[in-house]
Amino acid sequence: MSLPLNARSKSGLNASPVVELRQYTLKPGRRDTLIGIFDGHLIEGQEAADMTIIGQFRDLDRPDMFVWLRGFDGMVARKNALTAFYEGPVWAAWRDAANATMISSDDVLLLKPAWPGAGFELSGAQRAALPGHEKPSRDNHLSDIVVIKIHHLRPGAEAGFASRFEADAIPVLAALGARPLAAFVSEHAENSFPRLPVRSGENVFISVAAFDSADAHARHEAVLAGSPEWQALQSGLARPTETLRLSPTSRSLLGR
Repeated sequence: MSLPLNARSKSGLNASPVVELRQYTLKPGRRDTLIGIFDGHLIEGQEAADMTIIGQFRDLDRPDMFVWLRGFDGMVARKNALTAFYEGPVWAAWRDAANATMISSDDVLLLKPAWPGAGFELSGAQRAALPGHEKPSRDNHLSDIVVIKIHHLRPGAEAGFASRFEADAIPVLAALGARPLAAFVSEHAENSFPRLPVRSGENVFISVAAFDSADAHARHEAVLAGSPEWQALQSGLARPTETLRLSPTSRSLLGR
């Protein structure tokens, strides 16, 4: 599990100054097939091409959605890493099987940390072994859930919203039982790998937090709804906040 935002030094540098939030719509009943391909065959190949596979998840509210995060050292590094992977042997071997599970893979937000130190702190995270190589475990169930909130802002509002969120919201969230993990705003640089589309013209602030269980998150949300600080922060959004309740796969770095 990455170090919570409220426990970090602001001067610390985090991994992945460029992050993609990717939401895939899958054919009915094919999510576990894609997860088997992804976790079993695609993680190491992507990381060998110099990207970081931060987390991959089942969406608890949308049974045919696969959500994942990957990071890069910059926009030029993103172009080089994606070129190396998508023109390399691992993707060539598995792309047909992976693509056969999908209806759409174009819902992608390109992001950057909302302030220095707001990215993921992954130095202590350990990925589970490849399937078939695990050590015996008494319990393979992952109780943690990861919650991503997508706040839709008016153009130019990212910096002000991020400042208020850092000062006002993070202490409230942590006091109510959340473990804030990262915060991002839109990266408005030109897509450096146009072969993979991203959602252009977006102005978003994204928060990522972990909870011990879905019940813990539900209790948190009930209390949060009555928080004046939270309600003040939500006023003035361009449209309602999206909430993704996510269960990490067995090889996700987040949620372990």
